[in-house]
Amino acid sequence: MKINVDRNVIELMPETPQEEASLDVLWKVVIDCYGENKKIVPMGNYIPGQDKVARFYIEGVPGGKTTYSEHKADSDCTYYCAICNKYINLKAGEPIPYCCGKEMEPID
Repeated sequence: MKINVDRNVIELMPETPQEEASLDVLWKVVIDCYGENKKIVPMGNYIPGQDKVARFYIEGVPGGKTTYSEHKADSDCTYYCAICNKYINLKAGEPIPYCCGKEMEPID
């Protein structure tokens, strides 16, 4: 996928049929001809040369089903995702959810 940034305009140019199909899916998710278009916002961080992927969140699109680890919260505590900065308040004994592919962490 070729990406071109010109001030506040981003152009995505697919280079393979698979990328073309993926861009078509993204376009259909973000564009709503009869309502409001969705916003794409960054998640976490992206460091060139260190990170292999940049993640973005599409506002207004429900996520998948929450999965939980086998670990339980030791006490009433707030847990957060170090990647996307989401947080959740858990009671002692509740299962700790996964977010962005890893178990959420307690805020100290």
